[in-house]
Amino acid sequence: MAKGLVYIYTGDGKGKSSAALGRALQAAIEGKSAVIIRFLKGNGSKEADFLRRMEPEIKLFSFEKSDESYEALSEEKKQEEIVNIKNEINFAKKVLATRECDLLILDEVLRLVEKEIVSVEDLKALLECRGDTDIILTGAKAGDDICGLADEISRIETFRKEIH
Repeated sequence: MAKGLVYIYTGDGKGKSSAALGRALQAAIEGKSAVIIRFLKGNGSKEADFLRRMEPEIKLFSFEKSDESYEALSEEKKQEEIVNIKNEINFAKKVLATRECDLLILDEVLRLVEKEIVSVEDLKALLECRGDTDIILTGAKAGDDICGLADEISRIETFRKEIH
C-alpha cells in the first residue's frame, strides 16, 4: 500500500488555507473525499458556512466553541479552547485510523505548535497514522523539525511593491 504524502503550506503570505482548499476541490473533482479540520479560527466565519455547503465531498470540522479567533479570547477562554483543540487532534487521529478520507487538511495546525498547544512529537505521531491518506498542514511558521516531516513544502510569501 502506498504511503500518503505530507504537504506543508507555510509562509507569511495570504492564501495558505485557500491553496489547501483548492487541493480539496481538486480531490472532490477526482471523486475523492476530503476532510478539513480548522484550528484557532473560531466557529463564526462566513468561510465556514460556505465550506459546509460542499458536503459530503468536502467535510469541515472545528471543535472550537467560540465565534472569535483564538487570539481575541481571554486567558480563561483560551484554556477552554485548548481542551477543544486537543479533542480536534484526537478526532484527526480517528479520521486517519478509519481511513475516512483521501485528503486530510489540518488548517492552521502549525500555529498550534508555535503556541505550544501541540508538540512537534504530537504532530509527528499524528502523521505516522496516515496510511495512504495525504495530509496538508498549514500555518505561517514551519521550523526545520516540522519541514523534515514533509514530502513537499510550499512557501507563500508576500512581496509588496512600493508604489510612487
